[in-house]
Amino acid sequence: MTQADADPESGAVGSTVAGSGQHVPYPEWPPSWQISYWAFHQQFRTRYLNWAYLRLGSDADAEEAVDATFDNLTDKWGQMLEMENLNGYAWKILRHRVFDQARARGRRESPMDAASFDAAMTRQSQDPFADLAEAMVAFHEIRSLPERQRDVMELCACLEYTTEEAAELMGVERATVRSLKRQARQRLIARVRGENAEGTNGEQQ
Repeated sequence: MTQADADPESGAVGSTVAGSGQHVPYPEWPPSWQISYWAFHQQFRTRYLNWAYLRLGSDADAEEAVDATFDNLTDKWGQMLEMENLNGYAWKILRHRVFDQARARGRRESPMDAASFDAAMTRQSQDPFADLAEAMVAFHEIRSLPERQRDVMELCACLEYTTEEAAELMGVERATVRSLKRQARQRLIARVRGENAEGTNGEQQ
């Protein structure tokens, strides 16, 4: 897409303006498509950026992945409006674009990254360094989870989205988010207990 100016309020159209988050619908779109597209863009772009940054640890990479996501959504918007689960389809596209961005940069995920640092430093605490160590461990453990459980824990535990917000973002029922959180917590508790038991046994030996 080429760069162009646009005013979503007036219905003027163009295309993606690189780095601006302005994904402008096609001129042949009916008004109902444009209204629904801009409503979706306004509702989800910032949340997409937050999650992409959590995964990628880079503002530039997160923005590039989200821009690519909305380019895909723009190309398929007419078809998406006929889907039963538009949000779920969009979430899948976002996840693919984030994974592609990570591969393109050759990034290997590490428990000590900008996301865990930010999470610790934004808390009100008398011991921010202890919080940082705790956040690093938590992020490392969350990354060991199956993908859907990991998505939910990143959204709810790391980004502090509500169950409703996470469900809306992923295109699933709130009960599904609650179930995934419960499964993730059980898995994390079992993992921590197992590691502690191994450490205790090792000390006893």
